[in-house]
Amino acid sequence: MKSRAAVAFGPGLPLEIVEIDVAPPKKGEVLVKISHTGVCHTDAYTLSGDDPEGLFPVVLGHEGAGVVVEVGEGVTSVKRGLTLSGTKTHVKGFWS
Repeated sequence: MKSRAAVAFGPGLPLEIVEIDVAPPKKGEVLVKISHTGVCHTDAYTLSGDDPEGLFPVVLGHEGAGVVVEVGEGVTSVKRGLTLSGTKTHVKGFWS
């Protein structure tokens, strides 16, 4: 699946809107189509280059809200069409 995202390619560089590949969810994962996301001080910290855990390239904005569009094998707690929101940092997604 393809999507567009604001990607930070390095510390202090402007974000670039690019097309990215989005893999289908693996076992225990869900895919959420993000409709809204917040940008907070931790995103600015990562973008500054001062965050020792900050890796580039990165799609910032971990305060997301959206709709579950695919559910991986073994996921029983959420279903397609469910609206979710969450605030996690330094993880692959918001929910496992």
